[in-house]
Amino acid sequence: MQFTKFMYYVIFMAEYLMDEQIRARLRLGKSVEQWLGVVQEADYTILRWLSIDKESDESYSVVYFESFDEGNKDFLDIYAFSLVDPDEPFGVIHTFSSVADALEFAEATYKASPHKYTAAGMIQ
Repeated sequence: MQFTKFMYYVIFMAEYLMDEQIRARLRLGKSVEQWLGVVQEADYTILRWLSIDKESDESYSVVYFESFDEGNKDFLDIYAFSLVDPDEPFGVIHTFSSVADALEFAEATYKASPHKYTAAGMIQ
């Protein structure tokens, strides 16, 4: 089984959050994530996803990740894979004053679907 096939299986089996669940989770300080797909290059695959988090100063961050697909049947921890840009060891982070602004940015910039967010940890 190839890792990317596994990822698609996990994502399709994951429970997507409704809009009010997304907002409630974020207000309570719980992260949400979204799988954004893969980019297939000639000799490697890039995995793309984002996370939205509530920060300690009450702002909300959208964090975009691109990692190399280093997975196999014995190593499926996407969070441990090498990031494409070593200068962004914590992902590309953008901060907003409201949940609405963070969600709008994720949709406009990364083409995130408002209907495909999951609880944190579900894309692993």
